Amino acid sequence: MSTKETDPKETDPPVRWLAADEERAWRAYLRMVTAVQTRTAQDLAAHGLSEPDYEVLSTLSERTDGTSTLRDQAAKMGWSRSRLSRHATRMEVRGLIRRAPDPADGRGCFLVLTATGWDALREAAPTHVASVRRHLVDRLDPAELEALGRIAEKIADGP
Repeated sequence: MSTKETDPKETDPPVRWLAADEERAWRAYLRMVTAVQTRTAQDLAAHGLSEPDYEVLSTLSERTDGTSTLRDQAAKMGWSRSRLSRHATRMEVRGLIRRAPDPADGRGCFLVLTATGWDALREAAPTHVASVRRHLVDRLDPAELEALGRIAEKIADGP
């Protein structure tokens, strides 16, 4: 290394390591997310749906006609368009959704909830809600649930 170059280690800001209580909170958060997702996914599997399947179906069902552009659907779900497109292909093969051309965007498409998709969602929704209650909501008192909601929104809204 020449004398004009600086060692990157010398210019990097110092690492702010986690304190013991911060580390404990971080690891507890990771275990919580994993546990809730795993348990709710197991309950949905009884209906032949994955968590991503359910998320696609439920967010499409929030639209009056069960239709959304792939772009809008990906944004609502926080997914990339390519991820949603690949997943939509798998769901389309199973008859849960179908694609339709978007006349306003020659490269885009609509995702449309099919009758089979509506039926799958109607059948799975009670199980999913009961699962979310059992594995999260009913395990918290009202103050904890309110705090969790505030914390989740604060984190999800970004810096």
